Amino acid sequence: MSLKEVALYLSIAGVVGIALGYYLRLIISLGKKGSMELEIKEMLLAAKEESKKITADAETRAHKTLDEARVEIKEKEDKINQTEDRLIKKEDLLDKRQTDIDKEVDLIKTRVAEIKSIREKAEKLETDRLQALEKISQLSKDDAKKELMTIVEKHSEEDLLVRMNKLENQGEESLDIKARDILAMSIQRLASSVASDVMSSIVEIPSDDVKGKIIGKEGRNIKAFERITGVEVMVDDTPGAITISSFDPVRRHTARIAILELIKDGRIQPAKIEQVVEKAKQDINKTIKEKGEAAAYEFGVIGLDPRILLILGRLYFRTSYGQNVLQHSVEMAHIAGMIAEEIGANVQVAKAGALLHDIGKALDHEVAGTHVEIGRRILQKFGAPEEIIKAMQAHHEEYPYETVESRIVQTADAISGARPGARRDNVENYLKRLADLEATANSFPGIEKSYALQAGREIRIFVKPETMGDLEAKTLARDIALKIEKDLKYPGEIKVTVIRETRTVEFAR
Repeated sequence: MSLKEVALYLSIAGVVGIALGYYLRLIISLGKKGSMELEIKEMLLAAKEESKKITADAETRAHKTLDEARVEIKEKEDKINQTEDRLIKKEDLLDKRQTDIDKEVDLIKTRVAEIKSIREKAEKLETDRLQALEKISQLSKDDAKKELMTIVEKHSEEDLLVRMNKLENQGEESLDIKARDILAMSIQRLASSVASDVMSSIVEIPSDDVKGKIIGKEGRNIKAFERITGVEVMVDDTPGAITISSFDPVRRHTARIAILELIKDGRIQPAKIEQVVEKAKQDINKTIKEKGEAAAYEFGVIGLDPRILLILGRLYFRTSYGQNVLQHSVEMAHIAGMIAEEIGANVQVAKAGALLHDIGKALDHEVAGTHVEIGRRILQKFGAPEEIIKAMQAHHEEYPYETVESRIVQTADAISGARPGARRDNVENYLKRLADLEATANSFPGIEKSYALQAGREIRIFVKPETMGDLEAKTLARDIALKIEKDLKYPGEIKVTVIRETRTVEFAR
């Protein structure tokens, strides 16, 4: 056998082997495919059975839910129907009530119209009757009323006077006795000095040679001193003295201390003046603070803003009618505290109101307005308690008496200012005040003469008895007192006494 034949047989055998292998592979793959299709069919059957089971359960639950929803809907429908029934009943009831109300309103309108008609008829009858009476009496309504009142007053004058005097005497006697006891006790317990205190602006100098040093070369020293202190220094021919003038008492006192220190030192020049004035200012500010704090501490007035105490301390250098204002306020606080304790008022508020009542005078030369209004603004700005402000603001009757403490403060002010020697006044103002008082009284008709007594604290008025009765005299006293309160300014109170005296004189011959 040749090599070619062998190769041919081998090729044929290889082809046959390949064909057989391919056939076997095909047979095997066809078998596996049949088994997979069988498994897929089984899975499909199982899935269908499971889906049927799930669908059945879902249908069961859906039927159950639907039944429950139907039951719930029915219950809600029942409730809605019941509510609608109640609303319908309420509407019917409201309609019925509205009908009744409309009927009552119509009835009321009818009755109002009837009453109005009756009233108009009555008023017309009254008018006709008055017109008939006026025609018969030949007097108008006002004239008849006035004449009737005059007749009643004439016939009942004695009874009215007796009753008025009885009521006045019964109440006033006991109250006057109690008030006098309280005031006398308060004044007696506070037996302090009442000598007038004047912060003099006259500075004594050891010799007239010092005047030249104070003036300096071409007035250099005095100009520097006036510029730094804000005061006016008057160097005249008065021997042994120079005068310091300023509206500000603190500046005036600062300048006084500074110039005394310069005279004592002997070196008077602009640089030294500035140094000494600065030291004097520090001393004055320290004194102001100490005086304000000491006054507040003395009466237990705590919780006030420190700036209020600083302003209060400035009153140490302020005078009013020759009376030191801080001393006057301290004295008032003592008196107010004693009166408040006796009558059961708030002692601390009365003391604080009295102590701070004139605080506005510390700035009245710098700020516009009365010292009462300035004081109110100071206390309000720095947060003082409202009861203290009410207590201090009425001591000159610029504001109404809102508390009993406000009346106590005014009473204490009158007591302190009315002490003998406590205040000074020049003769011209004194005579003018008395003349104004008498002129006010004489401006009324029926006055025969009037006299101002007790330094203007009492006025006695004599009336003409033939033109005025006792009741008219009492009315006249009240009218004069009201006119004095309205037109005149005065401290304390003024007693108005009207005297009606009838004298009958006969001669036996």
